[in-house]
Amino acid sequence: MSRFSILLGGELRRTPELNHQIADTRVIAADVGIGHAAVLELKPELWVGDFDSVPDEMARNFSHVPREIFPPAKDKTDGEIAIEAALRLGATSLVLIGAFGGSRPDHSYLHMVQAIRLAENGVPTLLTSGSQEGCAILEGQRHVYDYPEGTVFSILVISDLSGLTVEGAKWPLDAVEVPLGSSLTMSNEVQGRLAVTLQQGRALLFADFLAEGTN
Repeated sequence: MSRFSILLGGELRRTPELNHQIADTRVIAADVGIGHAAVLELKPELWVGDFDSVPDEMARNFSHVPREIFPPAKDKTDGEIAIEAALRLGATSLVLIGAFGGSRPDHSYLHMVQAIRLAENGVPTLLTSGSQEGCAILEGQRHVYDYPEGTVFSILVISDLSGLTVEGAKWPLDAVEVPLGSSLTMSNEVQGRLAVTLQQGRALLFADFLAEGTN
């Protein structure tokens, strides 16, 4: 097993749980995401991107990290390039750090869809900012999450869902149908041990550890 952390340009809050998740991982940075390396005390083995938004001081501070430089006019994001580099180097699971927030919500959406595709292809992928995290809900599996009582979570619907069951929540669901665009699965709360099963469709479990509950 080879677990890689990918440093992206979104928000970051260092937490004990995040420290545990990235322990002993290999690290690749995507463009300005390398700034998270100092916060997390990580040593990237590779830095990829077009470097068009990297400040001069950041470039100097990480001048020792090997780089793969791409032209700004390209058909992939820096994050996708970093993921491909990790897979090329043998990654069997990924942690996408800085996957949420920042100035590009379109990139955040892309990271979530990529996490689903990667998981479907046998590469478990965790999205995290430290304050929030997300992971794919694969068809035909019962996913169990060890989230604290009261954690606010949503199931983000990427396609029509069939046979969605949610246990250990304030509002449980039993084999329901959820059409694309429905808000049924938004802003739920953990009550007990959360478990989610999906028979058909594509979705992502998103947990927000700083959100206020509805109690």
